[in-house]
Amino acid sequence: MTLRVPVDGGELAVHELTAAADGAPVVVALHGITANALAFTAVAAELDGRVRMLAPDLRGRAESRAITGPWGLAAHAADVLAVLDAAGAESAVLLGHSMGAYVAALTALRYPSRVDSVVLVDGGVGFPAPQGGDIDTALENVIGPAMRRLTMTFAGDAEYLDFWRAHPAIGPGFDAPWRGRLERYLLHDLVGPDGSRHSSCVLDAVRADGADVLADPEVLRAVRDGTRPTTLLWAERGMLDEPQGLFDAERLAAAGLPQRVRVVPLGGVNHYTVLFDPSAVRAGASAVRAGASAVGGLSEPTSPRPTRGPSR
Repeated sequence: MTLRVPVDGGELAVHELTAAADGAPVVVALHGITANALAFTAVAAELDGRVRMLAPDLRGRAESRAITGPWGLAAHAADVLAVLDAAGAESAVLLGHSMGAYVAALTALRYPSRVDSVVLVDGGVGFPAPQGGDIDTALENVIGPAMRRLTMTFAGDAEYLDFWRAHPAIGPGFDAPWRGRLERYLLHDLVGPDGSRHSSCVLDAVRADGADVLADPEVLRAVRDGTRPTTLLWAERGMLDEPQGLFDAERLAAAGLPQRVRVVPLGGVNHYTVLFDPSAVRAGASAVRAGASAVGGLSEPTSPRPTRGPSR
C-alpha cells in the first residue's frame, strides 16, 4: 500500500512495507541519497508482523520526484513529521541508511519528542568534508557510479540493470538469493519511455542534500548532540566494496560519540549489501526491535503474510 502525504512542495509517496496489527510500533525507514524506499524490503520482510514500517521515497526521488522543493535535510526532517501525522503516530523508531541516517539523526535532534530511538546504517556520523571543489565533484568522489548515472539515459530496464551489474559493490548481488529484491529496488528508480529511460532522482535535490551531509554544521553534530537512544551499524567494506569502509573503529573512536550510541561493526558486507545480505539484515532488524521494545514493546506476529510492496 502507498500513502500520499501532503508536504511542502507536493506529495510524498510513502510505502507501507510491513503488515502489522493495530498498535504495533511504527518505524520510518529513510533511504540514501540516490536510492528509494524499496532499499528496505529485506529488513521489512524480517520485521513483518512486528512493526508498521513506513518507507517514503524521499522528496526528489522515485514516486516523490514531482515535489518542487525545498531541498535539503531539514526539509526531509519536516517530511518525517508529516509522515507520522498522516499515520496517526505520535512517535516512531527511525531507521536510516547512508544519507537517510543523517536525516534520521537530524530529525531526532530537532524533534526528539517524535522519535523513540534511532538506527543508523552506515551513515549519520558527521565528519567535515575536505575543502575545495564543487558539490558534484565531492559527491562523485564519494558515491561514484551512483552519482554518474543521474545524467545517463538507458535503452530499457535490461540496460539499466547491466549498468549495475558492473558496479563492484552491487554487481555480485545479481548472483545472490536476494537478486529479486535488488532488481525491484533498482528498477523503482527508473522512469521515462523505452529508449530514454533515466533515473528519477532530481539532481538539484541530490546536490542540496549532499551539501548538507558534507558541510552543514547542524547535520554534522546531530548524532553527538541528540538525546535519543541510537544504534550505529557500520559496514566494514566500502562504497565500491573496497576493504576500507566509510567508517572504521579508529575514526569512530575519534568522533567523540556519546555513550547512548551503541556501535556495531558488520563484517563481510559493503555500503549497499548491508541492506540485503541476510546476516546484516538480521542485525538491522534486531536493532529496530530493540529500539521499539524499549519504548513500549513489540506486537506479536499474527499469521505469516507477505511483505507489502508499493502500488505502482
